[in-house]
Amino acid sequence: MDKMSTLEYINQMFPTEASLSGVEPLMLKIQSEIRRVDAGILAAVRQQSNSGTKAKEDLAAATHAVEELTYKIHEIKTKAEQSEMMVQEICRDIKKLDFAKKHITTTITALHRLTMLVSAVEQLQVMASKRQYKEAAAQLEAVNQLCSHFEAYRDIPKITELREKFKNIKQILKSHVFSDFSSLGTGKESEESNLLQHLSDACLVVDALEPSVREELVNNFCSRELTSYEQIFEGAELAKLDKTERRYAWIKRRMRTNEEIWKIFPTSWLVPYRLCIQFCKKTRKQLEGILGNLKEKPDVATLLMALQRTLEFEDELAEKFGGGTQSREVGNEIEEIGRQHNSQSASDIRKKYEKKLAAHQDTENEKKDGNKDLSAPGAGFNFHGIISSCFEPHLTVYIELEEKTLMENLEKLVQEETWDVEEGSQNNVLCSSMQLFLIIKRSLKRCTALTKSQTLYNLFKVFQGVLKAYATKLFARLPKGGTGIVAAATGMDGQIKSGELAESVSKIIDSQFADRVDMSEVQDEFSAVITKSLVTLVHGLETKFDAEMAAMTRVPWGTLESVGDQSGYVNGINMILTSSIPILGSLLSPIYFQFFLDKLASSLGPRFYMNIFKCKQISETGAQQMLLDTQAVKTILLEIPSLGRQTSGAAGYSKFVSREMSKAEALLKVILSPVDSVADTYRALLPEGTPMEFQRILELKGLKKSDQQSILDDFNKGAPAITQPSSVAPVGQAVPPAPPATAVQAISNPASVGFIASREDVLTRAAALGRGAATTGFKRFLALTEAAKDRKDGPFRKLFNA
Repeated sequence: MDKMSTLEYINQMFPTEASLSGVEPLMLKIQSEIRRVDAGILAAVRQQSNSGTKAKEDLAAATHAVEELTYKIHEIKTKAEQSEMMVQEICRDIKKLDFAKKHITTTITALHRLTMLVSAVEQLQVMASKRQYKEAAAQLEAVNQLCSHFEAYRDIPKITELREKFKNIKQILKSHVFSDFSSLGTGKESEESNLLQHLSDACLVVDALEPSVREELVNNFCSRELTSYEQIFEGAELAKLDKTERRYAWIKRRMRTNEEIWKIFPTSWLVPYRLCIQFCKKTRKQLEGILGNLKEKPDVATLLMALQRTLEFEDELAEKFGGGTQSREVGNEIEEIGRQHNSQSASDIRKKYEKKLAAHQDTENEKKDGNKDLSAPGAGFNFHGIISSCFEPHLTVYIELEEKTLMENLEKLVQEETWDVEEGSQNNVLCSSMQLFLIIKRSLKRCTALTKSQTLYNLFKVFQGVLKAYATKLFARLPKGGTGIVAAATGMDGQIKSGELAESVSKIIDSQFADRVDMSEVQDEFSAVITKSLVTLVHGLETKFDAEMAAMTRVPWGTLESVGDQSGYVNGINMILTSSIPILGSLLSPIYFQFFLDKLASSLGPRFYMNIFKCKQISETGAQQMLLDTQAVKTILLEIPSLGRQTSGAAGYSKFVSREMSKAEALLKVILSPVDSVADTYRALLPEGTPMEFQRILELKGLKKSDQQSILDDFNKGAPAITQPSSVAPVGQAVPPAPPATAVQAISNPASVGFIASREDVLTRAAALGRGAATTGFKRFLALTEAAKDRKDGPFRKLFNA
């Protein structure tokens, strides 16, 4: 313990006198420990003394060992250098021998190959002279391989000589082969039995020659085969459009006749395929000349028949040579344009075409399965349009005839239209509409079987014109003057699916024209017809209401003695609606029926309100009777959605009718109010009212002119009305429309405090009559109407423009 002093240690060991008895044992223990430590020190000193001497001896021994190792390494390095020099001297002689062997081997190989080349060239020369094509083909391959070994020695005279000789032999072979092939197709193959085998062997030689030789041979063969074709069909006899089919019959007959003979050509040469391509190019050139030299427009039937046969031929080539087939109906698809259509129903026609299409698809699948082996590997040439595209600029006459036929059919369909719906029918579509679209689909089908390019787009433009003409005729059929509710309903065709027609055409037509296919203008035309039709329906009902509105004004409202059941004109309104609305509900779609309801409510509500002012005088009893009639009319109007069996959207309609008819109820409650509070009641219940309208209310109450002026003066000032009016205004004065005042304007006048106080009293009395504060429903509807003009949900976007 370094930090503890001796005194503290003694005090710690012997804290008391009694503990001093342990001093002796402790002393003995300490002395023993001292002796043990001294012995250890002595042993360590002896060991250290001995270690120093041994360390010097070990160091001397290690130094001596290092010196010996250094000497041995130096000795080994010297011996290694001597060994390396010895190896290099030995290898130097070996390399010389190795190089000499390699050169000798190369020389022997080259001389051997040279001998083989000389021999092969000589043998090839003999084979070429004897036209031994089969052996020459194999020899050509051998010579070509041998020549490749001497490519680095081409400047050596002997090699140059051999190469030139080989080149001349190949030229001789080419000449012999071309000469022998010139006899093919001349009838010699039947006279010489081994000619076809001889030419088949010659094809092996051609394959062994350069690829350009094969190309030249095939081109010469195809040109020679088509020489007679050009001569035959360039003459005056067959160089006509109506003889187009005979061209394709000629090549098919030629291929069928020579099928066995042409088997001498390797399959990889694609000779029939190449022949058909050249035939198509020559045919296109000749047909372009025939069409371009016509002095007048071609006959449509002849033109279409030639085009149809051309398309059929292209399909056959595409199917045979692996270019794929187009989905096109062939055979009798080109019908006589302009003939009378039979009277088949739409379902019968649809079933017939579905059956034909299914049968055609099955036939196409069978043909594809049966002709898979006929596909030429590596061909892939697109035969579609290779000839038929030359007809495209000359199909204007076809489009003109299609347009004429469609217009004639349209005129006939419109004339034969009954403008009625068959009893029990679930489809509210005009018969002329269905028939017209069936005719358009047939026209589209005919055209797509012929072309899907510019002509199809031109026909689409014709479809646009025909549909616009149909819309115009429908527009002209709408009743004039609003008469004939049922006629107006059936004269509207809301089921025109011109958008689907545009979508179908855009999927079929070439991609370069797809973006230009648009039916929005036609859809707008039919939207205008729909809008006008719906407005005509509303006008028709308004016309029927004329008599009832006139009957309302003829009731002696100023002399009625008691309040009874609803008036006769209310029963007339109910009869008109119950007889018309169910028919309209069954004919109109929900969106159009909703629009009809909105238009009808926006017309009848304000009309009924204004008709009250046309009455001469309304007594208190008369006002009570008219209030009863007004509530009955509102109930009748609220039941219109149920009558039409279309309740979707009825909630909004009901709110609108309630707001509009509440204005009439408010007007009658103003007439019922006492003279001293009539102005306050008018301000409270009809805050949008005008002084001119208020003056007319005073006249309806039967006030004399002398009693009206002071009430009018106070009304114009916004002050409470006085009990005893003093001035008179002219009776029977017209009530022209005036800009409406707002409730805010009424409240903001200087007498607003007294006005508000009196307004509370008026509202209390109005509540007793069963009427709350007036609303501005009509203005809100107009705001909604303006907002609806910006909607773009199809045909409905124009409904609010009427």
